[in-house]
Amino acid sequence: MFKKLEEINRRPNPFEVYTALDLWNDEHTSERMLAFHLNEAIDVSSRKAAFIDRSVEWIVRRFQVNEFTKIADFGCGPGLYANRLAREKAIVTGIDFSERSIRHGKEAAQKEGLKINYVNRNYLDFTTEDRFDLIIMIMCDFCALSPSQRKNLLRKFHALLQPEGKVLLDVYSITAFNSREETATYSMNLLDGFWSPEKYYGFLNTFKYSEEKIVLDKYTIVEADRSRTIYNWLQYFNPESLEKEFNENGLLVEEILGDVTGSIYKPDKKEFAIVAKRS
Repeated sequence: MFKKLEEINRRPNPFEVYTALDLWNDEHTSERMLAFHLNEAIDVSSRKAAFIDRSVEWIVRRFQVNEFTKIADFGCGPGLYANRLAREKAIVTGIDFSERSIRHGKEAAQKEGLKINYVNRNYLDFTTEDRFDLIIMIMCDFCALSPSQRKNLLRKFHALLQPEGKVLLDVYSITAFNSREETATYSMNLLDGFWSPEKYYGFLNTFKYSEEKIVLDKYTIVEADRSRTIYNWLQYFNPESLEKEFNENGLLVEEILGDVTGSIYKPDKKEFAIVAKRS
């Protein structure tokens, strides 16, 4: 038991373990995540519906979206952006590794008669002969990736963009990093049964890495017949550090914004967004 508790409370090296696929493809947790996506009143897996509506309206104006605009939505989830953009006549491809979310997006699109290319795949492995006018990655997905994953993804963006194509994504700021605290908590059925339909004991260890500006929420879930650990990594950025990564991988930051509705950037906010293009 002592050794197990030692392992539960062990601080791993940054991005030492990657378990995102387990989180999004587990039968129970993927169902709970989809429910969060579809709850229009909360900011958990997706933004609130009113925010998404404002965001899509701004995207359509900012990037002059029309029936010829090809858009790739990386981490599209159940299609909350993809379907709205398709209503604006855009040619949309949505990529996500959650089979449940992709299935929901397809069904919702079919009900509306929307033609969207939904791809059930890890976007890190996504390949296509298509080239896009706009690539979006929204809800700070970029922050969940390791430095090597981000490097490969940015190079993929560069390869997939039309010569005048753009990238829009949002990230967590250093202000958000500074607001996080290291904690160690434990409870029965942690997060109100999110991790399993069966009885379980949940441990949450939050670790901060000050030099790297990374936070890890490490969940250890102990059930009667199994034990598992989920590592939820988040990288935090300032405009300079994000711009450096983009420049090193062939992308030039064109604009810094407060969020993906086009609001004004403010350093004290917990998120910001960028528009970038091929350099």
